[in-house]
Amino acid sequence: MPNTARPIPAPATGSAFASDLAAGLSSRPKRLAPKYFYDAAGSALFEDITALPEYYPTRTEMQILRERAGEIGALVPQDAVLVEFGSGSSAKVRLLLEEMPQLAAYVPVDISGDFLEEAAQALRAEVPGLPVLPVAADFTQAFDLPQDVRDLPRIGFFPGSTIGNFDPDAARDFLGNALHTLGPGSRLIVGVDLVKDPRLLNAAYNDAAGVTARFNLNLLTRANRELGTDFDPDAFAHRAFFNAPSSRIEMHLVSRSPQAIHLGGRTFPFAAGESLHTESSYKYTPASFAALARSAGWTPEALWTDRDRLFSVHVLRA
Repeated sequence: MPNTARPIPAPATGSAFASDLAAGLSSRPKRLAPKYFYDAAGSALFEDITALPEYYPTRTEMQILRERAGEIGALVPQDAVLVEFGSGSSAKVRLLLEEMPQLAAYVPVDISGDFLEEAAQALRAEVPGLPVLPVAADFTQAFDLPQDVRDLPRIGFFPGSTIGNFDPDAARDFLGNALHTLGPGSRLIVGVDLVKDPRLLNAAYNDAAGVTARFNLNLLTRANRELGTDFDPDAFAHRAFFNAPSSRIEMHLVSRSPQAIHLGGRTFPFAAGESLHTESSYKYTPASFAALARSAGWTPEALWTDRDRLFSVHVLRA
């Protein structure tokens, strides 16, 4: 199911979706990147998920950010630029801006250009003295910051445990790219979901109202609409579970019976019980995430958790 807050955004073109889906249906086991969850319907379902009683990550991270906003704000240099990777609606950064009067600019980065500009316009109205300079880009790849802020000190913001949607090697790559983007002397604030009782994890991804199941199955509806596939969503079942050896939640769509899916003139068979792996959400201990950060060139500087140690916010220093 979705990661612990800010989803990895959808691609700009259907052709990338088609090629990735064909490759994923050809792989063993079958898989697809979770960024394809987030069409309009998927994004709305994700927002519903964040409000579910079982889904602790969003409210827990926001609680930490509210409580620690002053300490986080004190880390920001004078005339710094705050760069948010995968900003979405910029909801969480609003918890911090009041404690960051020294900011020279805020740069939200997201792949969805239209949505990004709408969010930027709303934030400009709320904080009229703060320059908001959106960058439409895939934050998992290298991108250029606006010319006006390239000489300013930088602090990065990556909430939501979106880092958990990357496998460890890809997470290391992301952290390395972020270090390159932010540069020497910078800091990066990262939200990270923690290892905990598997019953809490499994409940968060198998809510009683079935919203996460609808979110997962919407991927098939999107493929039918945008790519002309012939998935029958009723022929697949949502399955999510904690894989303890890999320290990750896995989310799958499991074929209820033998069937075949057609895409671009090709046929992709499913056996009964065969699954399409749609997401992994890695969970860390404070020590394991610190080790990952160090391997990418960062130095852990601060760590905050909620009282129950469900979630963590890390500050990394370049």
